[in-house]
Amino acid sequence: MTGVRAVHKALNKLGLAGIEVSSRHQAVVLEGEVESWDQYVAAGYAAAGKGFRGVVNDIQVNGLQGDTPYLPPDRDNSLEGEDFDAVIIGGGVVGCAVARELTRWNLRIALVEKEDDVAKQASSRNNGMIHPGLAPSRGTKKLDYNLRGNEMYSQAAAELGFELKRCGSLVLLEKPWYRLFQPAIKAWATKKGVPGIESISRQSVQQREPRVTSRQQGALFLPSTGVVAPYKVTMAYAENAVENGAQVFLNTAVLGFDMDRDRIRGVITNRGVLQSGVVINAAGVWADRVAAYAHDRFFTIHGRKGTIAILDKNTSSLQKYVLGMPQLVSKTHSKGGGVNPTVEGNLLMGPNAVEVPHREDWGTTPQDMEYLVQRLMGLNTSLKRGDIITYFAGVRACTFEEDFIIQPSDSVQNLVHAAGIQSPGLASAPAIAQDVAQMAVNILQRRREVKPNPTFRPQRRVVPDLSRLSFSERAELIRKNPAYGRIVCRCEVISEGEIVDAINGPVPATNLDAIKRRVRAGMGRCQGGFCTPSLVEIVARETGLKPQEVCKGRPGSNLLAAETKAPGREANV
Repeated sequence: MTGVRAVHKALNKLGLAGIEVSSRHQAVVLEGEVESWDQYVAAGYAAAGKGFRGVVNDIQVNGLQGDTPYLPPDRDNSLEGEDFDAVIIGGGVVGCAVARELTRWNLRIALVEKEDDVAKQASSRNNGMIHPGLAPSRGTKKLDYNLRGNEMYSQAAAELGFELKRCGSLVLLEKPWYRLFQPAIKAWATKKGVPGIESISRQSVQQREPRVTSRQQGALFLPSTGVVAPYKVTMAYAENAVENGAQVFLNTAVLGFDMDRDRIRGVITNRGVLQSGVVINAAGVWADRVAAYAHDRFFTIHGRKGTIAILDKNTSSLQKYVLGMPQLVSKTHSKGGGVNPTVEGNLLMGPNAVEVPHREDWGTTPQDMEYLVQRLMGLNTSLKRGDIITYFAGVRACTFEEDFIIQPSDSVQNLVHAAGIQSPGLASAPAIAQDVAQMAVNILQRRREVKPNPTFRPQRRVVPDLSRLSFSERAELIRKNPAYGRIVCRCEVISEGEIVDAINGPVPATNLDAIKRRVRAGMGRCQGGFCTPSLVEIVARETGLKPQEVCKGRPGSNLLAAETKAPGREANV
């Protein structure tokens, strides 16, 4: 059964008979009121898969305050009247990759991001896995983009200069009778197109990972699984886009559209109205809000939070592969998390998956950490709580259909959606960007000829990374520029020269978190306890800011209030 009647029937089974159901723009619309967030989420999933192209969940939750995005405090007209061929909304990995793909064409391109840097939300708040394509279902966009994107990462890493480690993953079987399913799962994965999958015995798993849990009963080995630093991937795409002529505007929030019937004429921001030939909606957790600005809201984003623990680098020798032990029979929308290596030498543990009502809720709880420790830490018998140096959370942009939305708008002539990008969004980003860029070009070509960019350079200019250099190469670099010999971050061994490069890069890092995302200063065991004063001093010197104007991240996150020993001021003792 499909249609409104089917949705009513599914809601009745949940005891939600009072919810109003209608259809609009081929989407099902839910309205009414429920008592809990769990009921809101359950209603959305009950309406999915009933013959509509999307679920618009406008149900109100009793006593729950409405969710609103962070907006930058500044308002000016510095971008008023600027004219672009393409405006990309959102500086996550997909938005930045789309910007870089579009620079292959002779176009004027703008990327606008409401945060103070790119990769501020889900694109840095994940475990950096390049998934092999085992989890997505056949016939979904997730599967298609995951498989294509995974394959494209090798070339992207070579061109853009970020590190990719094809470590492979072991999907551990928890119960002896799970082994009966190994041949069927292997055949199913192979039919989907997952390359190189192997079924391996309990003994073989033990040989490959000597510290693996004794609970494992064999595994599926997926050699195409990789890991990257997701914030560095995003930054690499953004910087190469800028090198090829794109412009990135930070602290620039989209507040609406100037519509001319079924066409976007202007993108309204806190810095003025930008004219644009085509608009790409890559706004992450707020993509449905952006779609609504164009009267094209046929889906709802809801947040799914995942917490991840970072383990000390001294654990790097304790594990070679990604380890996970998912439950084969599960009603959750999560792969269950695991323990995985990173390209920097840490191990990561997580994420879990919790449906949350607030899309920028990055808080962590003791319950989150207990889940990670109890469910995941034991996958590697050598890990202990004391290895955890910090933890963080991110919110994935989920639709109730649990699939990506990659398509030109059906009702707005010059709008392309790249929405609902949750896991495996990082793995899928190169392929998504390729298709979205082509959709945008096709839209522009309806009105004029679009020619290739004759000066496009796929190789990003990579600044020195001392951790990858030999001692002789470091010595030569320091001879030319002594700043590379002055170590500022002792935990990660990051030099002043690398920090200055980050501050003066194509997408400048002007606060401490932005520097951390580029060169990892402050990411080590002491979490910035030693290097923070020096970082503040260097940022102030390079940017011309006063030390008390230097922020940790968003505007207003100043680290210092005032000089305690300024002329005419007595120090407080």
